[in-house]
Amino acid sequence: MHLPRPRTTSAAGALARAAVVTLLAALGLLGAGAGPAVAADGDVPWTVGTAAGDFGSDRPNYRYTLDPGGRLQDGLVVTNHGTTPLRLTVYAADGFTTKAGRFDLVTKGAKSTGVGAWVHPDRPELTIRPGESVQVPFTVALPDDAAPGDHMGGIVTSLTRAGTADSAKVDRRVGIRIRLRVGGPLKPSLSVERPHVRYSGTLNPFGKGETTVTYTIHNTGNAILTARQAVSVSGPLGGPGVRAGGIGDSPQLLPGETWKVSVPVRGVAPALRLTGTVTVTPLLADAAGSIAPLAAVRTTTHAWNVSWTLLLLLVLCAMIAAGLAFRRRRTRRRLDAGGPEPAEEELREPETSGH
Repeated sequence: MHLPRPRTTSAAGALARAAVVTLLAALGLLGAGAGPAVAADGDVPWTVGTAAGDFGSDRPNYRYTLDPGGRLQDGLVVTNHGTTPLRLTVYAADGFTTKAGRFDLVTKGAKSTGVGAWVHPDRPELTIRPGESVQVPFTVALPDDAAPGDHMGGIVTSLTRAGTADSAKVDRRVGIRIRLRVGGPLKPSLSVERPHVRYSGTLNPFGKGETTVTYTIHNTGNAILTARQAVSVSGPLGGPGVRAGGIGDSPQLLPGETWKVSVPVRGVAPALRLTGTVTVTPLLADAAGSIAPLAAVRTTTHAWNVSWTLLLLLVLCAMIAAGLAFRRRRTRRRLDAGGPEPAEEELREPETSGH
């Protein structure tokens, strides 16, 4: 696809031509939401969108399939909705999943080894007058040894302003994600690692407590996957056990990423030894957005659990039983020595002389 050199157009024309997507956050963070690229608080006065061309128009983001060594061209449209000129930095960056489960892009100073290293904007900087738009072509060029599978990143426009005397610079960014699938064998795979079971009982020795099952989901393949989860806890004799409810799917995990999970399972009776079972079903999305479940992965973990109230009652009963056994042994030893039984001594009446 051939793109013209950067040019200015009207803001209305740019918005009609491109679907606008925002990856917005303040203080150097870039969120992953889709929708109009305008800050909710009006603090960011520009929007970004995909350029119309050979890949179509009104695209919410960029999606490509390209073989190692391949090249393609596309474009970004940036619109200034403010009242003053904007001077923006344009760059590509690798993507990652945050601890909150949202898609984000690394900052400009961080090293990119995938999409951020393969996407090259024609202009590293641009200045946009109020009410106008600029179209910025960029090239996607894969190395010959690009790893097959899914790669996520984005193209970013950034405005950096100096902070106050007591704060650092504030980097405000708006961008669009890029999902790139490199040709070659696709090997989707998830594993469940470091499973652990912890039981919290109640004061009632015959009551039921809560078990917490923790584990880590690891995307060990080369495809972007979501994990559908099921967790159950059973006693030493097996059986149906108790299932956890309300477990949502994991966020999309990029190849190599991990996601820590903690699931409460309520209504578990103390059964000396518990078995926690974690079942994870990988969900693979194709280019059209259809979801295909893959073979489930299952792992188990075990833990001892004892009701401390019940344990104390058992100890008390054991002490009483030990005391009774001690008395019986002492009585048996006195009888073996020829002495009278204690009970007989207590019941015998005093002897009197008969006159």
